[in-house]
Amino acid sequence: MTQLYRTAVASMLVGAFGMVMSLTPFGMELEENLGLHLLFKTRGKRKAPPDVIIITLDKASADFLHLPSAPRKWPRSLHARLINKLIEKKPAVIAFDMIFSETGPPEQDNTFADAIRHAGNIVLGEWLKTDIVPLTDQSGGHTGNLNIEKIVPPIPLLAQSALASAHFSLPKVPVKVNSYWAYKTGAGDLPTLPVVVFQIYAMMVYDELIRWLKSVNPDLTKRLPVSSKNAFADKSVKDIIRLLRDYFEQNPSIAKKLLERLRVSKTLATDAKQNQILVSLIQMYQSPKRPYLNYYGPAGTIRTISYHQIIDDSKNSTGGSIPDDLNGKIIFIGLSDQLRPEVKDGFYTVFSQPNGVDISGVEIAATAFANLLENTPVSPLNLGVHITMVGLWGAVLTIGCLLSPPVIAAGSVVGLSLLYMGLAHFQFKHHGLWCPLIVPLFFQAPVAFFGAVLWKYFQANRERRNIRTAFGYYLPDDVVNRLAKNMSDIRGGSRVVYGICLFTDAQHYTAFSETMAPEELSSFLNTYYEAIFEPVRKNSGIISDVKGDSMLAIWATADPDATARNRACCAALDIARAVEQFNQPLDDRQLPIRIGMHSGYISLGNVGAMDHFEYRPVGDIVNTASRMEGLNKFLSTRILVSEEVLDQLDGFCKRRLGKFILAGKSKPVEVYELICKAEEVKEEQKSLCRVFARGVDTYQRQAWGEAVDFFNEALKLDNTDGPSRFFLALCEKYRADPPATDWDGTVYLNKK
Repeated sequence: MTQLYRTAVASMLVGAFGMVMSLTPFGMELEENLGLHLLFKTRGKRKAPPDVIIITLDKASADFLHLPSAPRKWPRSLHARLINKLIEKKPAVIAFDMIFSETGPPEQDNTFADAIRHAGNIVLGEWLKTDIVPLTDQSGGHTGNLNIEKIVPPIPLLAQSALASAHFSLPKVPVKVNSYWAYKTGAGDLPTLPVVVFQIYAMMVYDELIRWLKSVNPDLTKRLPVSSKNAFADKSVKDIIRLLRDYFEQNPSIAKKLLERLRVSKTLATDAKQNQILVSLIQMYQSPKRPYLNYYGPAGTIRTISYHQIIDDSKNSTGGSIPDDLNGKIIFIGLSDQLRPEVKDGFYTVFSQPNGVDISGVEIAATAFANLLENTPVSPLNLGVHITMVGLWGAVLTIGCLLSPPVIAAGSVVGLSLLYMGLAHFQFKHHGLWCPLIVPLFFQAPVAFFGAVLWKYFQANRERRNIRTAFGYYLPDDVVNRLAKNMSDIRGGSRVVYGICLFTDAQHYTAFSETMAPEELSSFLNTYYEAIFEPVRKNSGIISDVKGDSMLAIWATADPDATARNRACCAALDIARAVEQFNQPLDDRQLPIRIGMHSGYISLGNVGAMDHFEYRPVGDIVNTASRMEGLNKFLSTRILVSEEVLDQLDGFCKRRLGKFILAGKSKPVEVYELICKAEEVKEEQKSLCRVFARGVDTYQRQAWGEAVDFFNEALKLDNTDGPSRFFLALCEKYRADPPATDWDGTVYLNKK
């Protein structure tokens, strides 16, 4: 319960860390400047709508037309000529992202105004000027500044000729341009150039919108022009925008109702395109004042035409004649940074190129308009959803890291992060949805993983200290340090650990002990135990129990550990070698040793009652290891180990003996003989193992005659080989009395 409580607390802390960081200016800035950047880069370039076209005033046009390098000095009669050329192709709207706030030569201005008036669909740029007014207190001391934003329109002659005029200002940001003003708060919530241009373009569905609005708010429609023709005649586009925005902001349910009807029905508009434009128009009035730009790509992604390609279609023009496909298109005219004009109008964005080419102001205006047209702006998550997602993400990561081993936790963090990134990329690419990236992936994920690692490290240290306290009553400190579970209470309950149990037994001990006096036998056994204890200690094992001539050693870890199993196998081989050396000087007092090993989860703790307890392992693993040791008597082997012990261990020479159901057991055990380390194996042993393996294979296939031949061949290689003799006897038995039809080769032993 304590572990679950700690996990819950840690998960909440990491979740809360991400939530708080996401709300700080630092976290928000990271998401906008790095997270959004990463989403754009992984998404890459996307196709811009073909209805949006940019005409650029560039250096190439200045050179070709022999004009000043500064576009503001270009004659306005040239702009008039441009308009006259364009209206021949009947574009829907022509927007100048240029400032005409100063008067020019009267003839030039009149010519330009006549062209604008004749076109009837021209939108001119305005200038947003900021005046700084110093503030003082009663004593005249300076207390600060007041910034007053003021719209500077085109000169009256041009403003009166145009259908509308609007400014286009971008937020002042420290790094890159990610958003634009749709409605400038400091300038009286006036609509900006993209919004005004889109409202003019959407006048094709204005009559449809008015018909629907009459059914829900007749008073509103009385204040609006009755038709699109009246709106153009009155030049009241900005008034329409103000009234509709106020209405839809105050009545969001009406907008949602209309949008739902538009999604499920095609009857409100005459065709699919107009239906989509009507949806985008209503969405525009519900959009934030500062929408995020959904860029299409680097400079030039939106179709761009050089100014001189339109103005001059003579035979010697390198650009060719005016395109024929401008009918119904929306044209933005302004400076471009793509061809590097001498007067630069570029802004640093996510798609700014290493060679210094930025996206120009007119391209950003065209991008904003295209976003409105397609209804595909970048949409940040709702703040509540954003915070909830970050909190849950941190909690899930922390729980996974705390409940998994470090390697699995690291893989899980990487895998989940890639999945999260993939989902965020999909949502951004297909729906323009901006999910947080930087805080979840680059802050919460490392905090969750390394926090869990540190937590487990300190927890493991605490467990080792508790082990010293508990096992100090029974075992030396160097043995206690090997355990990895909490045993701080010496009279507390047992704990489950992963253990490798090694049982030893000395042959002929019973008969041998009858020939010795107790004192002599005790001294002899102490020397014997010294020989077999040393390999266990050297290989980090624990001497758990000693009875007569038998020893139980264990290797205990919190989870399955190949290193511990490798050490246990090395200890078994070292014990056998140590006993051989121990027996060499003895004549009639030799004690050949038998060893059995098995591994799995065991209960390790205090066993006893009242005032007597023993610290020992308990479980089927212990009993099976004891039976494995006893199996040596039937097979005439030294060391028998289970398949579980040898799993993923390649440094040993071993021989598979088959499946055995040991005395008193019901489940089979895959038994192997542990022969030696891989580097010590002899060629004769390899040959014996190969022949024996073929014998076991034919035995399991009930090919008794073939099996007998193989086992006899093995005995020719080593006439003392016990397993070959054992299986040879079984083959003879089954040849005379075949086993049941469902026999699978398992050997049954009914005695120890």
